[in-house]
Amino acid sequence: MSRPSLLATGPETVYRSGVTLAPTADLTELVVLLTEDGTPCGTALKSQVHHTSTPLHLAFSCWLLDDAGRTLLTRRAATKRTWPGVWTNSFCGHPGPGEEPADAVVRRSVQELGIEVEGVTSLLPSFRYRAVMADGTVENEVCPVFTARIATGSGDLVPDPDEVDEFRWVHLDELREQIAADPSPFSPWMLWQWERFPR
Repeated sequence: MSRPSLLATGPETVYRSGVTLAPTADLTELVVLLTEDGTPCGTALKSQVHHTSTPLHLAFSCWLLDDAGRTLLTRRAATKRTWPGVWTNSFCGHPGPGEEPADAVVRRSVQELGIEVEGVTSLLPSFRYRAVMADGTVENEVCPVFTARIATGSGDLVPDPDEVDEFRWVHLDELREQIAADPSPFSPWMLWQWERFPR
């Protein structure tokens, strides 16, 4: 299945949902750096921002939900710089300079999962975390959390293999049991978000 069809291409891309996105090269290559109080204070290349002294920067997480009470879990590609091969919430990303996090959710759903989303809703607007991998690599993010649904007519999931190795839909009750039994397969930010997830 191909990625979602576009209404137009060129200097700007217009998706069926009516969202207009400018070319994404600058957005996907730069992340927004933040002061301790969350004020933007500059940018850095995404490829260079994650290391043992990762500066605080802006991100987002999104949980896709469906009418059956399930959420989409994805397993991060084995080639990812941070937490390769772990299961996590549906998708994450970094808003570009001047981009609202909710707009980044819409953009990133197409890039990472090949689908459009609708009903983007703020869940944890002030979520912040810091996590350290075994090799010392740090994630350090102000990361507002959203829920969303796959847009009607969006088609099948077509994940980017550079981002996602596997995916599966799981009922929230089943996920609760899995996490209680063994949280180790899941990303730390997913687990911390889950602790605050409405029951």
